[in-house]
Amino acid sequence: MAVSTGYEDSGIAAAPFRVLGPLEVSGELGAVSVAPGRQEIVLGALVLELNRVVETTRLVDVIWSHRPPKTARAQVQICISRLRKALSDGGVDATIETRAGGYVLRAPEDATDVGTFRRLVTEAHALARDGLKMPAVDVLRTALGLWRGRCLAGVPSDVLANTAAQWDESRLEAVETCMRLLLELGRHEHLVGELMQLVADHPLRERLRGHLMVALYRSGRQAEALDTYHQGRAMLTEELGLEPGRELRDLAQAILTDDAVLALAEPAEPRPPVAVPHSDAGQERNTEPDPVVIPRQLPADTGDLVADDRIVSAVCDAVSEGREKGQLNVVLVLGRPGVGKSTLARHVAHRLATEDFPDGQLYCDLRGPGGQPVHPSQALGRFLRALGVPGQAIPHALDERAEMYRSLLAGRRVLVLLDDAVSESQVTPLLPGTGSSGVLVTSRGQLTALPGTRRFDLEPLGPEQAMQLLGRIIGEHRVESEREAARVVIRLVGGLPLALRIIGARLAARPHWSLTSMWHRLENEQRRLDELAHGELSIRASLSLSYDGLAAADRRLLCLLSLAEGTEIPSWLGAALLDDRTPHPADLLEPLIDRRLLDITAMDRRGEFRCGLSQVVRMFAHEQLPAEIPEAERAGAVRRMVGGWMALAEGAHRAIHGGAYTIVAGRGERWHPPADHVQRCLRDPLGWLESEQANLLNAVELAARSGLDELCWELATTLVTLFEARGYPELWERSHRVALAAVQEAGNERGRAAVLGSLGTLHLYRGEYEAAVPYLSTALEIFERLGELSGQALCLRDLARIERHHGDDDRALALYESAERHFVRTQDVIGRAYVLGEMAQITMRRADFVRTRSYLDEALGICRSAGFDRGQALTLRRLGQMLMYQQRYEAAERTLLEVLAMVGASGDLVGEGYVLHDLGRVNAHLHRVEQAVQYYSRSAGIRERILDHGGAAAVRADIVATLGRTMTSVG
Repeated sequence: MAVSTGYEDSGIAAAPFRVLGPLEVSGELGAVSVAPGRQEIVLGALVLELNRVVETTRLVDVIWSHRPPKTARAQVQICISRLRKALSDGGVDATIETRAGGYVLRAPEDATDVGTFRRLVTEAHALARDGLKMPAVDVLRTALGLWRGRCLAGVPSDVLANTAAQWDESRLEAVETCMRLLLELGRHEHLVGELMQLVADHPLRERLRGHLMVALYRSGRQAEALDTYHQGRAMLTEELGLEPGRELRDLAQAILTDDAVLALAEPAEPRPPVAVPHSDAGQERNTEPDPVVIPRQLPADTGDLVADDRIVSAVCDAVSEGREKGQLNVVLVLGRPGVGKSTLARHVAHRLATEDFPDGQLYCDLRGPGGQPVHPSQALGRFLRALGVPGQAIPHALDERAEMYRSLLAGRRVLVLLDDAVSESQVTPLLPGTGSSGVLVTSRGQLTALPGTRRFDLEPLGPEQAMQLLGRIIGEHRVESEREAARVVIRLVGGLPLALRIIGARLAARPHWSLTSMWHRLENEQRRLDELAHGELSIRASLSLSYDGLAAADRRLLCLLSLAEGTEIPSWLGAALLDDRTPHPADLLEPLIDRRLLDITAMDRRGEFRCGLSQVVRMFAHEQLPAEIPEAERAGAVRRMVGGWMALAEGAHRAIHGGAYTIVAGRGERWHPPADHVQRCLRDPLGWLESEQANLLNAVELAARSGLDELCWELATTLVTLFEARGYPELWERSHRVALAAVQEAGNERGRAAVLGSLGTLHLYRGEYEAAVPYLSTALEIFERLGELSGQALCLRDLARIERHHGDDDRALALYESAERHFVRTQDVIGRAYVLGEMAQITMRRADFVRTRSYLDEALGICRSAGFDRGQALTLRRLGQMLMYQQRYEAAERTLLEVLAMVGASGDLVGEGYVLHDLGRVNAHLHRVEQAVQYYSRSAGIRERILDHGGAAAVRADIVATLGRTMTSVG
């Protein structure tokens, strides 16, 4: 494969911003001159983060990595101003927008060569997974043809160079993938020369060297292949003091022994099962593909929908048309609030789901709590989980999440419903990459920049349709008996479905009211009704009719509910807001449900209904709040609401860990929901935390805004139980940044230490050991000053992990022993069990199996006594590994099988992959080749399912090694 140096043969137009080489910009008037130095650096940083905010502090860092001048921010502003002028003068289709704390380069997603490269590589991987290897190679050639040198070559910024180096690495990975695919296609003889040049340019990249060895071997040049290995080994030994990796060593051994595994495989069919080399018996081993997860996320359809059948049919046809043509079709349903966009879209989605999109339906309300847009990264996280990706396997970066999402949807017939979209940039990352799926979007805005869209603007209902809707709500006989009054009412509310539904609910609740009386009631509020044709005021006028008819207590409750910013309202929340200790809190919500001011959105797993408060009703109720409820009462309601969430989250943590362990307890005021409700929640405490995730995060942020700093940090740190177990690092960080700001503003040192320590743990969770140190050290210092032993123990535990990572086992053991003493003094048995398990890892490596067994037995006893299942599984796996160290393979197998059952029951897919790998190794040592390969294959299947290709490759290397040893022994 010859890599071109430009766009000439790529078949795509040159992007306006090019960073895959020296920085270049072009517009309608040709090349755009960018001043070298600071302007180049700033523009390079913005291009690499296209359509994402780059903080001013980041721009200062990339320009002056050390000791920026006092005028640094002013100089950045000057650079931005000059860049804006240069882009405008050059006719570049892009703008630099100012945002809070930074700047964003706003341009189409294909405006950069790096974005095009990323898209093409993702497409190539999808083609390769489908068995279309030659088309994948062609796409990779096009992607590599975009490169003109090193990323941002010549831009003088050490900080930016680190980011650019990651793209250089991505280029080499694409080259390696291309070489591998061509080898699999039997092009080895044509690749030798090119691979020799690549190895000469990158002598330490073992994968390229391995590809060259395979190409030489398959070309009948076995001696040269082995010489290539020895040259690489000598270079690694001399320069780095390292031996080649296991994969390269195994390849050299296979070449030396003329192993049949190196023979060219037959071309694979699309989406093949994992092929395993077979023994002399000639039996083909195969693994069944993992079951495909089919998401069913659509909200319930509306049984009394009234809409123009022609529009419904046209929208249905538009959504399915793209799939039939094989091209992505984005269908937009537009209109003002209350016109019925969401209702119609959900109806269409249900109508198409079974036959047109049998592979699943994804749904997201893109205007989140408080009217704040849902970030596309958050929506992608939800979609990936719905598609079967465990939280631990979901990438952090938006573009990587989008790539994984498009890969999972490639070739599948899935309908994506995006409700109440705010902007094009919010929708674009959520679009599938192929035409097999359909996309239906509702929005109040026009979203004119979305390409390839079919647009449908909904209008209010006509007189006959509105009559039909009213008849379905209050009864056709009432409408027929007062048709003229009904026509007037419809005209006064502008035919808006939401307004009609609210008025209909009002009339249905009062059978003695006539349509004529409603007509006169509306006329008496003429000043409001004059605004019916102007957006949301029409809805406010309709809402006022329902609000006026409520009892005083119900009006108070509706206003207080507007303080709860979650998308759903659990039944106990009304009682907390009113400080009502009724044993049946759901009864307090019934009058609001009867008036259709609250909607029943779902029944949870515990058999309790959950309510939704629409945004327009929430805004209306919030406007009435000052007149209905004094400020002091509002503050008390918020405190009880957050205290209720805190009490439930604390109960979930205790249920999972067997007590208030591994956490620093705060002193915030709790409000305890009814005991039977708490009991139902805690039947599945982790599941409850997961289901209430959005509400709990909103409670953290509400506490911060309301000056409840103690409850804020307590709730944020308690939620780590969920974040860690289910893989939500971005929510972990988001909640803790909010809590940190709250405690700092309040001067709450204990809370500050707790949040800093937890942020340190987050960095360890992400593998960012150096970043964790300042957080943990500062937290430890504060805890020591305050005499807070629980906090000290947690910090010492995590600092010990860092020392163990650095290889200083003695220092780590000393810190672990200090942590253990503090855990003993605070009676934190689970914290102590965790430390014992960590100490066992160190003594295991030292072959001190007596101490290791002692540590693990004690830790396991603690976890079993407390009922801490996750701790039991972790400790038992360590025990199994110790038994493997001791070559007691039968005992190791029994232990690991017990762990496998535990992680399977808890839904820990990642843990299951690890334990299956362990079981494969055990059976390999026991010379049970067939069982070992089965375990390995199941492990590899799980790794592939969660897109952990590196882990899958390691497992398959063990398969090859196991089968290779068997064949050698037979030979």
